[in-house]
Amino acid sequence: MSSNSLSWAMPVMRTGYAGRGLVYVVVAGFSLYAIWQGGDAQGTSEALSQLETSTGGGILLILIFLGMLCYMVWRLLDSAFDLENYGSDGEGTIARIGMIVTGLIHGALGVLALTVLLGSGGQSGGGGGSTIGRTTGWLLSQPFGPYLVGAIALVTIGAGLYYLKKAFAEDYRKFLRANHFTMNWNWALKAGVAAQGVAVTVIGGLFMAAALQADPSKAGGVGQAFEWISGQTHGRLLVSALCLGLAAFAFFCFVNAAYRIVPKVADEDVETLAVKMKEKAKQKAAG
Repeated sequence: MSSNSLSWAMPVMRTGYAGRGLVYVVVAGFSLYAIWQGGDAQGTSEALSQLETSTGGGILLILIFLGMLCYMVWRLLDSAFDLENYGSDGEGTIARIGMIVTGLIHGALGVLALTVLLGSGGQSGGGGGSTIGRTTGWLLSQPFGPYLVGAIALVTIGAGLYYLKKAFAEDYRKFLRANHFTMNWNWALKAGVAAQGVAVTVIGGLFMAAALQADPSKAGGVGQAFEWISGQTHGRLLVSALCLGLAAFAFFCFVNAAYRIVPKVADEDVETLAVKMKEKAKQKAAG
């Protein structure tokens, strides 16, 4: 398939990343405000429910729905056509399967935003956490249920560790256009990816606890992760730091919306951030 026939995927990808960034802005923003007011950090569904009653919240919910829909489509396209050249070997296949999973998860977030907008999002009493709990409970009741939930936990923990590796190795740079902005804000990009890694790893740990204890109430999403972290020593400080990190991840998403490079569609003369930083390091070492 030629590059020209794939070019239409670029605006879908950019809209998807922008929508993803908007979700994290809402979660981090409402959470930090709640903490400032002496309350608790907000999970995704709680934050979206609060957004419904905020000025302009309906418009934001529509934008989030459209963005998540685009992100799901982008991830499915990316996996099907290998637009980012992950390949078909073992590692590449795992990465492409991961794209399908993350695409569907974000599609579900888009549905959540739409149900909140239509007035049915709050019926589950806080949404995402109880939905995850019910689903986990159903899985645990099936034959080999704890093993199924344990497998989900291992995959989620693996995804979290992948984000952490991606942050510290700065692997994300090979997909970003090199310019003055991306080079000078690399520290924020790195912090955001690392924070996402921490959050996903904690969520995976919660699923593992649910599997080991056969207790679906242990499993949860971002809100449950905030709750678990807040129960640790200096928990309030740690949750605040994680919220700031997730705000940085929102920034990472917006940067990707603007400057992400898709190898099978990008122009041949586009210089990536990874190449530019490597050249800069060589120049610095040379003198």
